Amino acid sequence: MRKPLPKLLAGALALAISAQASAADDRYIVKFKEGKGPAVKALMERNGGRSALALEKQNAMAAHLSDKALSALRSNPNVEYVEQDVKRYLMAETEPYGISMVQAHLVDDGAASNQTVCIIDSGYDQRHVDLAANLVTGSNDPGGTGSWDTDENSHGTHVAGTIAALENGEGVIGVLPGGKIKLHIVKVFGADGWAYSSSLVAAAQECANNGASVINMSLGGTFKSRTEDQAFADLYANQNILSVAAAGNDGNTRHSYPASYDSVISVAAVDSSKVVAGFSQQTDQVELAGPGVGVLSSVPIGMGLSSTVSVAGNAIEAAGMDGSPMGSASGALVNCGLGEATCADASGKVCLIERGNITFAEKVQACEAGGGVAAVIYNNEPGMLYGTMGDTITGIPSAGITDTDGAALLGQIGANSTLTIEASDYAYFDGTSMATPHVAGVAALVWSQFPSCTAAEIRTALNTSAEDLGAAGRDTAYGYGLVQAQGAVSFLTANPCGGGGSSSGGSSGGGSGGGKPCKGKNCTL
Repeated sequence: MRKPLPKLLAGALALAISAQASAADDRYIVKFKEGKGPAVKALMERNGGRSALALEKQNAMAAHLSDKALSALRSNPNVEYVEQDVKRYLMAETEPYGISMVQAHLVDDGAASNQTVCIIDSGYDQRHVDLAANLVTGSNDPGGTGSWDTDENSHGTHVAGTIAALENGEGVIGVLPGGKIKLHIVKVFGADGWAYSSSLVAAAQECANNGASVINMSLGGTFKSRTEDQAFADLYANQNILSVAAAGNDGNTRHSYPASYDSVISVAAVDSSKVVAGFSQQTDQVELAGPGVGVLSSVPIGMGLSSTVSVAGNAIEAAGMDGSPMGSASGALVNCGLGEATCADASGKVCLIERGNITFAEKVQACEAGGGVAAVIYNNEPGMLYGTMGDTITGIPSAGITDTDGAALLGQIGANSTLTIEASDYAYFDGTSMATPHVAGVAALVWSQFPSCTAAEIRTALNTSAEDLGAAGRDTAYGYGLVQAQGAVSFLTANPCGGGGSSSGGSSGGGSGGGKPCKGKNCTL
């Protein structure tokens, strides 16, 4: 069992800021005028204070102060100010919201060594602290995508972290964090992010050859392939393998494959409020839903962004804009409204901008054109803002924050603010790609508790126990609903395997295929 861990502040695995020190803490920072340090120290000691740390370059010192000493220093003309020496906490590990949302924290993964999850994707950064100690093997695609234990575009490493990031006191944790689950990685995507359907068929068979019980495919494409359809049908019916794939990110009602084959579980994406994502495709083949908006997970070393926003000394949770330049900038906070025109009063300041009407890149450019040094864009709907610069190159760091934090900052215009964007080994991603490993991980977690079950019986348990969302019963947005690990365990406890099991899959399948190359954003979902 795993207990929830503290929430990661500012999207960074670093030092978080506590708003206030404990009322019982008597440690302060005393800032004095240049050359007046000895006199201030003597005054402090006469009144019962004691030094803790000298900050010579800052003309300051940290000290433990009694009420008498505190009063004496605050009234002394040689002292510029006295402030609490507020605490900083090491946020060593966090539990992404999706882990508890799918009830993974309620099911022990101690028996997970009887399962193998095969991840067909862009590779796996085996150097990562949250992945290095896993029981992992891999295969390379003969098409020349490179070694399976490298990842040129972050996707596969992010997916792997959601499934199996280790509970090791660092970073994040996955659905199966105990280091027991076996992983097999088949690398079919290189830096360009596309592959052929034939490569996917070969990769799936490679999974089978390496003992996979569950296959994760955070990928897809528009066109059917008869060869592909038949291959996954065989894996399911004859090789007892459960395949899970992303429903698609085009936000329409068109089927994506392999997710829309009857033998494959198609996964939709929901946000932290359990509302279907606007980009998530809605079809009659959608079977289950998983967390897929703002999912924090591992990425190859240094390929993520760590974002820290501080206003008036208080930290605010933030997410760096995809494509933002790295760096740190400080200045007074200025209200730039919707950022639809040059922010005239932004010179040397941090721009606060509301989401809406134009692109994030255009808003950042409006700040930059007015001389702004950084841009903070707040959401106009509930939740964190995860934005992108697209193909636009900007010269100042930019990040998104929540609607509520944005509203609060409107009352702090003029306050000193800092935005820092730096390299990280973790990142927030959106997509049905991110929802898929939640479902695949839960499937393996549940199956590890009932290893005698068939793939069909595990599938039925997942579908029957899912948390119904949206319209009552199965629907095109959520399928049967949000996957629930403990719910499935309870179902199988009450309904033991051995009755033959039956698939609760989609209603359509087959059709003609093209074997055409899968390119574009719909290929890696």
